[in-house]
Amino acid sequence: MASGIEEPEYELLSEYEGFEIRRYSESVQARLLTPSSGWSGNSSGFRRIAGYIFGGNETNQRIAMTAPVQMWDTDSGSMMSFTMPSKYSIKDLPSPIDKGVEIVEVDEYVVAVLLFSGLSRNSKARRLMAKLETLVQASGLTAEGAPVLAVYDNPGTTLPFMRRNEIHLPLNWTD
Repeated sequence: MASGIEEPEYELLSEYEGFEIRRYSESVQARLLTPSSGWSGNSSGFRRIAGYIFGGNETNQRIAMTAPVQMWDTDSGSMMSFTMPSKYSIKDLPSPIDKGVEIVEVDEYVVAVLLFSGLSRNSKARRLMAKLETLVQASGLTAEGAPVLAVYDNPGTTLPFMRRNEIHLPLNWTD
């Protein structure tokens, strides 16, 4: 996304061949679950969460956009999330008007991260998720949870070769 857009804080814990390990700080997210699996063409979900930060909440408060937009599959469908700016705690945020948008606290977590550019289509993201899972396993690490697609740039205005995307794979990590 454009410079000046806040991104979640993290600590780089380790670098491996083809990926890195990061610890993300606790945060607050706006999330939306849609019944379909996969996230390609999920502009409806994006618009619903964006509606919340653009004033679709009980106080009509505008909340700054952050990056990345995160997407992952669950047993119930596809989840999309925006991380709220770090200046907000969950109690500072207004309730969404759209009852499908949920505001949740996220504890600190550790992920393996594979960076890539270009388009973030479902097929490409799934191929890279499998690649990261293989790299993690080959490195003797243990994944725990669904892989997440993290999209940093606006696909409507950023040329594909300039886009920054990541796959995040939650890890069972002790240090």
